[in-house]
Amino acid sequence: MSDKKNLCPCGSGKDYAECCEKIIKGTEKAKTAEALMRARYTAYVKHEIDFIINSCEKGEKIAEIDRKATEDWSNNSTWHGLKILRTEKGTENDDEGIVEFEAEYTSKGMHDIHHEIGGFKKVNGEWLYSEGMMRPTTVVREGRKIGRNEPCPCGSGKKYKNCCGKN
Repeated sequence: MSDKKNLCPCGSGKDYAECCEKIIKGTEKAKTAEALMRARYTAYVKHEIDFIINSCEKGEKIAEIDRKATEDWSNNSTWHGLKILRTEKGTENDDEGIVEFEAEYTSKGMHDIHHEIGGFKKVNGEWLYSEGMMRPTTVVREGRKIGRNEPCPCGSGKKYKNCCGKN
């Protein structure tokens, strides 16, 4: 039975050393797109920024990952868990796959769920993160709605409709 403090953050129920650590440290390649997704989540939790960057597909038409933003998100967040919602292809025998997931975290006092459909490609026998499409979450307003003609809550002195309420 695994010691809770040694459990892999990816939610597999396995010890970190027997799960994502091998992929993050490069002693083993991810066998599936989902395995790479789990290792990438774990890398955010463990602040393994090099792995996050190196596990991304590279190329002319692919945006370069922002190291500082990635590092800030990793370091300034408390990670609460990963939930794999679905996978499409992405097996050992495929060259591409999709993993839809939710990563729950708290940052700067705000609780959020990062819901993404991640695209993965196998390049030279290695799974890489290719692209992601965010799934918007429904925001529920707390408190009353601000009237269009009320003073803007930002403190500008303007009416809400002429300031932050502009469409």
